[in-house]
Amino acid sequence: MALAIRDVREHELDAVLALNNTAGRSILVLDAVQLRYFFDHADYFRVAEIDGQLAGFLIALRDGGDYSSPNYRWFNEHYPSFVYIDRIVIANAFRRHGLGRIFYCDVNSFAEVRVPLLACEVFLEPVDDVVVLFHGTYGFQEVGQQRMGEHGPQVSLLAKDLPSYTYVRDTYLDNGGLPDEPWLAGRPTLTDNPTQRRLAGERRS
Repeated sequence: MALAIRDVREHELDAVLALNNTAGRSILVLDAVQLRYFFDHADYFRVAEIDGQLAGFLIALRDGGDYSSPNYRWFNEHYPSFVYIDRIVIANAFRRHGLGRIFYCDVNSFAEVRVPLLACEVFLEPVDDVVVLFHGTYGFQEVGQQRMGEHGPQVSLLAKDLPSYTYVRDTYLDNGGLPDEPWLAGRPTLTDNPTQRRLAGERRS
C-alpha cells in the first residue's frame, strides 16, 4: 500500500467535496463556494492518497483570519496564536487503519514550527466517545464549551500545547525564519501575509 500525505490540488476539489458531504452527521456539509474558501485561505489543506485513491483530507487554519466558523472565532477571541483544525474526513473504505493519527501527526508537525497551540472541537451532541478518547490520548484538553448558533450542537473546544514551538521561535522565527526546506514550507494562500499574524503569547483573559 502506497500512502502519500500532500497538499490538495485544485482539480481534486470536487472529489474532496463529495467525500466531505457523505461523511456523516459529525462533519458539517459544505458547498463548492465554502470549499473554495478553504482552498484559497487554509494554511493546511492536505489529502491522503492511497494507491492513487483519495482516502481522506484535513483542513486547518491559523489565527487572525476572516473565517466565519463560531468555533474558530472563539479561539481567535481567546488565544493570540494557534492552528485550528476545522475538519478531518476519512473515506469509509480507509477508516480504522490509523489515517486519523497519521494526519494528526502531520498537522502537529506543521503547527509546532509556527504556533504554540493546536486547536479543534468535538461535538457533544451526540457525543462520540471514540472521538473524545482519540483527542484525549493525543494530548488535547478541554478549554471551553459553546453551542454552535441558537439551535446548533454543543461542542467541546479543545487545545493542545506545543512545547517545541518555544525552541523554534527562539532559534529560528526570531532570527530570520525557518530554514528553506521543502518539508517546512507552507502552502501559498490569498491572505498569506505574516505581518497580519498576531504575536504568539499566552491565552487571553
